[in-house]
Amino acid sequence: MLIVHHLNNSRSQRILWLLEELGLDYDLKSYQRDAETNLAPPELLQVHPLGKSPMIEDKGRLITESGAIVEYLCTRYGAHMIPAADSDDWISHQELMHFAEGSAMTPILLALYVGRLGAAGAPLGPRIEHQLDSHFNYMETVLRPSGHFVLDELSAVDIMMSFPAEVAVRQGRGDAHPKLAAFVAQIHARPGFERALERGGGYAFA
Repeated sequence: MLIVHHLNNSRSQRILWLLEELGLDYDLKSYQRDAETNLAPPELLQVHPLGKSPMIEDKGRLITESGAIVEYLCTRYGAHMIPAADSDDWISHQELMHFAEGSAMTPILLALYVGRLGAAGAPLGPRIEHQLDSHFNYMETVLRPSGHFVLDELSAVDIMMSFPAEVAVRQGRGDAHPKLAAFVAQIHARPGFERALERGGGYAFA
């Protein structure tokens, strides 16, 4: 059986959602953030040297990194969630799978960490805000009329893009990005997402 190493209030919620959408059985090993620092607990370091979540184990193999996990699960258990390799949609799939963690999360994390510096981080604020606007605007433009990012039904990219989209809405940017707000509302209403919340516990972005 698949094992998921899940950290509360983290991007690993996407993995639980994907597993529920695929109807796969899995064993959940939950970890709680430190109440004061909000950091992952040291127990995760016993699983992997980076001590990060999500991580999954399948057939004795530990797999890390959200994008790699989503690609692995969809390739092995949900091929319908990845476009055909000879299609233009597959190129868009590749771009956005990498964008979700490689581009979109950079200003999101910078805003989080610099915000903790208070006045010392203020000079960086305008630049970070510009980058957040730029990335969220781009996400708004690439959403299809169907409300999905690549295919006209749920795909691996929707799973990956869900977290930065949730951040945009949580930051109060839904009015300026109505397509993103609709996307988030749509995925949160899915039975698979609701089941993932039940399994994973509290999630501040839902």
